[in-house]
Amino acid sequence: MIYKHSRARKYEGELQMCRLEVSAVDFSDYHPLKAITVTDSKARRSGRKGSTSSSSSSSSSVALDPLSSMLDGTDPLSLFAAASETPTLPHSISLGRKRREKEEEVGSDFEPWSSKRGEILSRFTTTEKLSINLFMGSDKSKASSPSSAVSEKVRTRLEELDDLEEGSQRELLNLSQQDYVNRIEELNQSLKEAWGSDQKVKALKIVIQCSKLLSDTSVIQFYPSKFVLISSLVYDRIWSICADPHPLPESFSADDVNDTAKETCLNWFFKIASIRELVPRLYVEAALLKCNRFLTKSGIQETLQRLTAMIRGIGDPLVAVYARAYLCRVGMEVAPHLKDSLNKNFFDLLASFRQIHGESVQNQLVQQRVEIPIYLTLYSPAIHWILQCVAYRAPEDYINCAEIWVEFTCRHFTKREVNTVLTVNQLAMETRCVMKGNHSRKTASFVRACAAYSFITIPSLTSIFSRLNLYLLSGQVALANQCLSQADAFLKAAVSLLPEVPRTISIEGKQRSSEPFLLDFINNFLSTLLVVPDHPEQGVLYLVRGLLNMVQDYTWEDNSDAKIRVYISALPLLAAMSQESYLYTIPKVDSNETLYGGDPKFIAEINKLCETLIAQVLDHLKGLGRDEGVRRQGSLAFSLFGCLLAHGDLRNNKLNQLAVNLWNLSHKHGFCDTRTSVRTLEYIKHQAQLADLSHLSDMTARLSLQSRA
Repeated sequence: MIYKHSRARKYEGELQMCRLEVSAVDFSDYHPLKAITVTDSKARRSGRKGSTSSSSSSSSSVALDPLSSMLDGTDPLSLFAAASETPTLPHSISLGRKRREKEEEVGSDFEPWSSKRGEILSRFTTTEKLSINLFMGSDKSKASSPSSAVSEKVRTRLEELDDLEEGSQRELLNLSQQDYVNRIEELNQSLKEAWGSDQKVKALKIVIQCSKLLSDTSVIQFYPSKFVLISSLVYDRIWSICADPHPLPESFSADDVNDTAKETCLNWFFKIASIRELVPRLYVEAALLKCNRFLTKSGIQETLQRLTAMIRGIGDPLVAVYARAYLCRVGMEVAPHLKDSLNKNFFDLLASFRQIHGESVQNQLVQQRVEIPIYLTLYSPAIHWILQCVAYRAPEDYINCAEIWVEFTCRHFTKREVNTVLTVNQLAMETRCVMKGNHSRKTASFVRACAAYSFITIPSLTSIFSRLNLYLLSGQVALANQCLSQADAFLKAAVSLLPEVPRTISIEGKQRSSEPFLLDFINNFLSTLLVVPDHPEQGVLYLVRGLLNMVQDYTWEDNSDAKIRVYISALPLLAAMSQESYLYTIPKVDSNETLYGGDPKFIAEINKLCETLIAQVLDHLKGLGRDEGVRRQGSLAFSLFGCLLAHGDLRNNKLNQLAVNLWNLSHKHGFCDTRTSVRTLEYIKHQAQLADLSHLSDMTARLSLQSRA
């Protein structure tokens, strides 16, 4: 036996050798990487008393996002008013911040909306022309007269709102995406000016008209970005509207609020109730949700439930899902402990997916030439946000319950009910995964349930490479969650599926060879096998052997070297398996390095398998020498040489001689790339200078370079 074992690797030492050398740098003189300080001599005017404008150098082309600003303890309308001369606003801002600090229940482990905003704006773009239609008028004949029970003051306020709706219609067409952003910023500035000049009803009217734009999906691919931009004009938690001139206790209740503040608050809710269109009324009322604390103790909870039900009246599922995301965000800010409305929004979201296949949505997609896969990606920011809100500090009680019901359903019900339970569990597990955290044993049981669901649904997929990749991915996820039996089942299923891979597959309507895709999958599979422990009842390296047997029996293309390349790719895996410490492992999963502990019998099995693979490669190389395959012969010989150089113990004389023979064979007919050969030879000479690789010096003298001439 000439191939006794692979060379011992010291991965940490090799990593240190690959790092760049550190050299001292004198920073007293100029250096191209030295920090450069630039001082802006232009004065900023945004903080100047009595001014509502800022210098052009500090202005932004994107509207302020309220979902992020509320985490600062401020809100857009109060922030806008801070630049005005209204005397009571500083007190209102201070009061709002104190109350936020007292009532804040969302911790730093909750990912803020501000971290998502930039990604949404950069991801969901369009080259289509956009439009903004702001109708500032109304039809008084359609307005119902207030009830006689309503006070004269309230009636006057409602009529004032109707009067203010009379005006002009502003329609902007053929806007580019940047033009659209600029127009939204102009509306934002108008809102600032209206609020700063104490025209609060006018500010509300601007918010209402902008909210109506969220009903428009004429350029559907831009809708997520439109939501981010316009929602900044809507999320106006206006504490100063209902603030009392005298401070309230930190934990005040409705009983602590005087009648004047209550009446003011009620007046604003009456104004909102007069908004005729569903979408703007929903957004504005949700923005004022926290003001319900001034009226009743249970006002916030009741309003959340009512607004959740209102969203069901939105016909477009895309518009509805972002309205739900908006309401969930407001709910998490105002009352994160009220999970009931979050859960209802989540299940309403699931129920709304059937609308996607309805005639209305399908016609819209055909008209805008948008494919279903692209359309579904538009939902991802909203769904991700809703899942994060639902999952925040929620899954242990559910996991305890689900674990029992999964077992109960499997024992006493049919496959239909089992699939239903597993589907719900899978969704819950995905929700759990949204929260960036540690997996308990209960979570592992959840993973096993989801793995079972995946295992029975993957075979229904038509694409064989989709099935292969999902089997491998599911096995990797199971391993990461210490579900070894499930991982074993997935990986064995992938191996058993290999013989079904056709020699050609259809890609974009054309038949292509499947070999490149199959080789890519096998290499990924081999890298996973390093961390997979052997099954106690299946023998040593049973998954590696099973894979190689399938490769041996697979019907490859004529004149193909793919099988031999798989054998060469398997040698580094076997060499890595023979090390005392593996290059990478999975936490809490004992790989073969721990199970066998370098047992000589285990190493012997690896050596035997390496001998078999090398013998197969050498036989193939001999066959190529008899045909017109000398170019392929040189390429394969050089690949095997590189493998032996990197992973073989070349102190063994016979293995050393084999490496030299492979080098000479690869250069025999002059088809080897000269530049690659020169660089490889220089690398070997460099490695030979190391103490534990000095035996390479003798080998370099026997490696010759031959040209085609």
